[in-house]
Amino acid sequence: MEYIKLLRPTQWSKNLFVFLPLFFAQSITDLPSLCVCCAAFVAMCLASSSVYILNDIMDVEYDRCHPQKCHRPIASGRVSVGAGWIMYGITMVSAVAIAWCIIANVEILIVIGIYLLLSHAYSLWLKHISILDVMIVASGFVLRIIAGAVAVDVQPSHWIIIMTFLLALFLVVAKRRDDVQNYEESKTTTRRNVKAYNKMFLDSTLVLVAAVTMVCYILYTVDDAIVQQFDCNYVYSTAIFVLAGILRYLQLTLVEEKSWSPTLIIARDPFMQCCIVGWLVLFGIIIYG
Repeated sequence: MEYIKLLRPTQWSKNLFVFLPLFFAQSITDLPSLCVCCAAFVAMCLASSSVYILNDIMDVEYDRCHPQKCHRPIASGRVSVGAGWIMYGITMVSAVAIAWCIIANVEILIVIGIYLLLSHAYSLWLKHISILDVMIVASGFVLRIIAGAVAVDVQPSHWIIIMTFLLALFLVVAKRRDDVQNYEESKTTTRRNVKAYNKMFLDSTLVLVAAVTMVCYILYTVDDAIVQQFDCNYVYSTAIFVLAGILRYLQLTLVEEKSWSPTLIIARDPFMQCCIVGWLVLFGIIIYG
């Protein structure tokens, strides 16, 4: 059980971004393409798990000082560092093997390779550089989009790339705010660069990124090319769910101060779930109706 927790399967939902290019290409119902996309999803899950394990190994001492992260398998001592290294190797090799043997696409191998290279650089060094750290994590979501696109030979629009980056940046900044809050309350450093941030800066950044994300999304929905692509003049109606979701997340972060895990927030908050489901259903009707 502890080895399963080490993989952080609760975080695999982030890799659902792999399916977005297929969804917006109006091909989600194409079974062969969907199967290939599923293989890409599994490969990205294993690749991301290898990065999570590496992070747990490298940050074991810091995680032991964190109120939530101290319960992770390696930080709590329930899984040894040596066993962690073995699991790290298995997951990374498995990700590459699936991409090569099942998808058989050189481009997906390149994308996964870039993701692993960037993630390793982040784990070993770049996460200690403020601002750059949140930008790199957000870039990982963009690489998930690109992985899904190249796996099924779909050209992702510049809109989906920009909005994915902005949304991911918003979530990462909110999570970084939680690190700062823990530091201010306990005076215990759980991340080396935490002193480079403060809540005022992060709150301002959150509001700024939220505003830019919303404006970008509205511009996307009224773009003539998008209206023609979906043959619908009401794509902008989906913006209500995006706005409600962003405002709710801001409320959870700034008022209730619950921003340490975006995946858990979404899994436990009915309002956020309604926003996501409503957006998917409405967009699905627009695209496939």
